[in-house]
Amino acid sequence: MILKNIPIYLASKSPRRRKLLKLMNINFKAFSVDVDEDIQDGEHPAQTVKRLALDKFKAASKKVKEGIIITADTIVVLNKEILGKPSTKKEAFETLSKLSGNTHTVYTGFVVANLSNGKKIVDYEKTRVTFRKLKRKEIINYIESGSPMDKAGAYGIQDDYGALFISKINGCYYNVVGLPITKIYLAILGITQ
Repeated sequence: MILKNIPIYLASKSPRRRKLLKLMNINFKAFSVDVDEDIQDGEHPAQTVKRLALDKFKAASKKVKEGIIITADTIVVLNKEILGKPSTKKEAFETLSKLSGNTHTVYTGFVVANLSNGKKIVDYEKTRVTFRKLKRKEIINYIESGSPMDKAGAYGIQDDYGALFISKINGCYYNVVGLPITKIYLAILGITQ
């Protein structure tokens, strides 16, 4: 579809982000980068995701010297509390219990950079997601599936079961999956013209 002559790299280990780029019919190579995803007190969520995406870009640009690099970071925010990826089943249960019956905001920050011409776009997207009231047994069954353990907010909107928790969404669906693909597409166009 676009940019057949410029190599594109997705610096992410997320299988969901890789799948979303494939939806855009973009040829790309993917690799992961390791950065500290530290949360700073008092920092606005939009600033947090943009800073983390920039940190990932800096790490990725040490591995790639030409072409386009795409990086991203997603967080879930409920009442000013950032709900990260759970490290235990107990944490997953606590997170999903907090989300139950409430509306939260999903922020994804991203960097799209063209190393050939030095153009770079750093931006973010936010989407409001409302959960219906969940039953304890539903939460436990979902956790037992293993799905919550690698996702911010302990759920995946694209999961067969996780999708059933959501009663309403206001904003970009793909942002909640992990990559606001329309903004990414427009950013790629912007840095190559």
